Amino acid sequence: MLPLRDINPTRRLPVVTYGLIVINVVVFLWELSFSEQGLFNMFTDLSVVPAFASAAPFSLETILDIIRSMFFHGGWEHIIGNMLYLFLFGDNVEDRFGAVVYLIIYFASGFVAAFAQIIIEPGSQIPLVGASGAIAGILGSYLILYPGVRVLALIPLGLVSSIREVPAILVLGLWFVLQLISGFGSITNTEYGGGVAFFAHIGGFIAGVVLTLLFMNIFKQPPAEQRVNNLYDRTRARLGQ
Repeated sequence: MLPLRDINPTRRLPVVTYGLIVINVVVFLWELSFSEQGLFNMFTDLSVVPAFASAAPFSLETILDIIRSMFFHGGWEHIIGNMLYLFLFGDNVEDRFGAVVYLIIYFASGFVAAFAQIIIEPGSQIPLVGASGAIAGILGSYLILYPGVRVLALIPLGLVSSIREVPAILVLGLWFVLQLISGFGSITNTEYGGGVAFFAHIGGFIAGVVLTLLFMNIFKQPPAEQRVNNLYDRTRARLGQ
């Protein structure tokens, strides 16, 4: 199931979300200037490698490696998929919480994601790259904030596909279940998943859920009925009705 658009207008321009997308794209375009071996060497030097991070998990170098890793990507499919999810779901989380809390959720989820994968594969020398873990945290946050919002999604049905509106809880819940299945499958079969860091996705998603529940208790939220009415009001305003 591929999400195409969420029917959830924002009140203000999501500057931080767009900024993160721009930075990721610029870094990826810079990566294209490297040869395949040069890119691997750069990832090894500048991103987090579980075998090195597990030896010094709280060192400054490990912390910097994790931050840098969140802006590297391993190919076109990797960055396009990540930026699509960030574009679709990040704006509403930023709109609800504001820039500072949004960035806390984003980067904290990225750190939890990295350490989740390091714990699962402490001896791995394969660099962990990509914003997937941080974005997974945003997906978890969105699921808590807007479970019933309708999402326009491409649903594969055998040899054909259908575009339908489905609730966010189905789109994001199914995504998380697939990560769980793939993650535990990768434990029993090391070749399963083609080197995707599934436990980074799982850890990041859970971190986003927990942080969102925490911030919802810290910052008073409008009643559920009012949030729904606000959504409809913004939708009608967007359509000029």
